[in-house]
Amino acid sequence: MWIDDRYATRRSFLSQTAFGVGSAALAHLLMEEGLLANPGNTIAENLPLNLNARKPHFAPKAKAMISLFMHGGPSHVDLFDPKPDLWRMNGTDYGGEVGFSFVNRASKKLFGSPWKFAKHGQSGTQISELLPETAKCVDDLCVIRSMHTGHNGHEVSIRYFHGGIPAVAGRPTMGSWLVYGLGSEARELPAYMVLSDPGGHPVDGTINWSSGFMPALYQGTVLRPQEPRILNLDPPPQIKGTVQQQNLALLDRLNRRHLAMHPGEADLESRIQSYELAAGMQTAAKEALDVSNEPAYIQRMYGLDEDATRDYGARCLIARRLVERGVRFVQLFLGGQPWDNHTAIRSGLADICRRTDKPSAALVKDLKQRGLLDTTLVHWGGEIGRLPVVEGALDANAGRDHNGQGFSIWMAGGGVKGGMTFGATDEVGHKAVENVVTPNDFQATVLHLFGLDHAKLAYQANGRLQHLADGRKARVVNEILNA
Repeated sequence: MWIDDRYATRRSFLSQTAFGVGSAALAHLLMEEGLLANPGNTIAENLPLNLNARKPHFAPKAKAMISLFMHGGPSHVDLFDPKPDLWRMNGTDYGGEVGFSFVNRASKKLFGSPWKFAKHGQSGTQISELLPETAKCVDDLCVIRSMHTGHNGHEVSIRYFHGGIPAVAGRPTMGSWLVYGLGSEARELPAYMVLSDPGGHPVDGTINWSSGFMPALYQGTVLRPQEPRILNLDPPPQIKGTVQQQNLALLDRLNRRHLAMHPGEADLESRIQSYELAAGMQTAAKEALDVSNEPAYIQRMYGLDEDATRDYGARCLIARRLVERGVRFVQLFLGGQPWDNHTAIRSGLADICRRTDKPSAALVKDLKQRGLLDTTLVHWGGEIGRLPVVEGALDANAGRDHNGQGFSIWMAGGGVKGGMTFGATDEVGHKAVENVVTPNDFQATVLHLFGLDHAKLAYQANGRLQHLADGRKARVVNEILNA
């Protein structure tokens, strides 16, 4: 509609618009009577952007979590999911449909596991001979045999597990959501810590511990794989002691004066907390990361006296020391994706099991003997599994391709039932067919154990309320939880 600028008065505008003065008057009357509809997309305020401890939605069972994430896709049919039919049909053609990631080496020949399974513990859970130490604590584990991402790729499934949506980067990981929802009980240590590997970052790099659209306050703090695990922790000698304390006190007064003049600035609030945390870490972090004072039998239990297990064992032991000191979420990663056994699985899978089995089991046993397992949730698993058919030929160089249709993980402590298996794959271990669990179900269950409702825990970003599962179907797997 065109209005002649020469006569563009308020009266002429109202008379010439489609709404007219009557519509304006009606809207005014409705507003006075409180009858105007509320907009449907009203956005609530975020939780305070700090690390102060906060009450959960309901009584929690877990206070801390240690995630032993196994990049690459551990072969469930060789570790946790025995399939006698797969061995019986070894070398025959699989009749089902298979999605291959590497079609140039694709085969439909079924590949029975080269390793034996046996029942262990009072529960009688069957575990592969590749995991003798894990087998010893099987009565504390809940083995979920029906994980399903529906995607065979690494990154797409890694992001699904960590950020809630397949393939999508730039979202907060589950550790960030937990710290945002609950804050921290550790005043002198980061609430979310990442123990990296000497071999480098895992596949997908920093996305594994990103805080996404949340402030950097909630992202994982990465520790170096070797000493010193935190660089520049000691102040220069010339400012150490009283001089440093005076400088920090002055900086704190200036920052808080500026914050009082500009309330609600999340970046400034985060910076203030970062300075306070850094000061406290100068003594607390050193003590927490020093495993040399642990008793000799504890060091042996984690494998610190063996070349194969020394590195991973030290990091598992540090993880225990961190949750003891109030750290909320600890992640352990391996460099690259060592479980990605496309070739030579007989040697490759045995090697990575030898490196991780003893330390992983020691972590569960150590937490239990210290009375910490009841409130510490331990997770072991990768983003996908492996196919029941061979990749390449059935020879010494045989491997397995990716499989996101069905695979296994385990959980222990933190309110999870021990000594049980949950769900099932088909007769050859290809697809999850019973009590299927998705990464979103896993996330909803973890948050529930911490007293958080995944549908209520929200963060305002990009013009809308964001959730970990982002509105995708997610259920709490109550069947695996203690009453």
